[in-house]
Amino acid sequence: MRDIFPVLERWYAARVPFGLATVVTVSRSAPRDPGAAMAVGPDDEVVGSVSGGCVEGAVFDLAQEVVASGEARLATFGYSDEDAFAVGLTCGGEIGVLVRPVTAESDPAFGAVAASVAAGEPVTVATVVDGPAPRGATLAVWPDTVAGTLGEPGLDVAVTADARGELALGATGTRHYGPRGERREDAVSVFLHSFAPPPRMLVFGAIDYAAAVARIGAFLGYRVTVCDARPVFATPKRFPDAVEVVVEWPHRYLHATDTDERTVICVLTHDPKFDVPLLEEALRRPAAYVGAMGSRRTHHDRVQRLLEAGLTQAELSRLRSPVGLDLGARTPEEVAVSVAAEIISLRWGGTGAPLTATAGAIHVNGSA
Repeated sequence: MRDIFPVLERWYAARVPFGLATVVTVSRSAPRDPGAAMAVGPDDEVVGSVSGGCVEGAVFDLAQEVVASGEARLATFGYSDEDAFAVGLTCGGEIGVLVRPVTAESDPAFGAVAASVAAGEPVTVATVVDGPAPRGATLAVWPDTVAGTLGEPGLDVAVTADARGELALGATGTRHYGPRGERREDAVSVFLHSFAPPPRMLVFGAIDYAAAVARIGAFLGYRVTVCDARPVFATPKRFPDAVEVVVEWPHRYLHATDTDERTVICVLTHDPKFDVPLLEEALRRPAAYVGAMGSRRTHHDRVQRLLEAGLTQAELSRLRSPVGLDLGARTPEEVAVSVAAEIISLRWGGTGAPLTATAGAIHVNGSA
């Protein structure tokens, strides 16, 4: 959804109605997660995807219908072995797709939401999916304000509180309420789509490998910062894919920088005077991943220095070093793929093994 917002914002600003389809539920081997979106705009222009190609044709037709009727629709697509020509998912899963019309009249807060997403400001969009409430009605929730309504004040109050909680976690999913927002009822289904700021990737060491890691980090959706104490190497020209390039001693920069459980820290400095104080700081703060480049001999020496600095075994257990998965990588670009693969594996609980050597669901956490 974040990727297609620039096009949607253009349509919206031109006051051109469009149909917006969003995946709101998934089960088994569904190809996309909740929040995946596709839109159909003027001249039948299509952006985004809800299934990777399996049901896009049917969703296209639905989007045209909801724009013409002004009424939102909820559709379910799954695998059917009874009719080989039925529209469905070849992967065997099931997705629920909400398709709603978007106009300046029906969704007056859409422009403000798009602007917040573009600016990296946190916002959650709550949309009625099903039940005794106006299907497709939306409520935009920021940390300090709201816009829109789900049709019932009590429902708005309950959803606003939950939306802010989900926003703090960067979580997206469906919640259930009574018609007036009652917590222990499930008559109304509301999809909460959180747009938290992109997670950060902090890359330390302005070397060729750092440029490749920054490039793949930006591709994966991270807000990339490259930091090095040497101004001759730490230049925006050498790191065009980084949002910012900082000239500072790495441990000092990290000490003054906020991190959270989504932050990725890549230490590529290769120098004890840089990486030991940097890792001492990194391993004692919130982060999803802390990886350090170097040989096994470098890693052993680094660990001894960190133990002498007072780090515990529990803190050291968070360190991924030598950095990356064993892909046989040699070039900076190949090493960057190795690092990205390890980050993704840790994020989703993957094994790193070839899929041909595994069994069961391809995607973890029951999403596929």
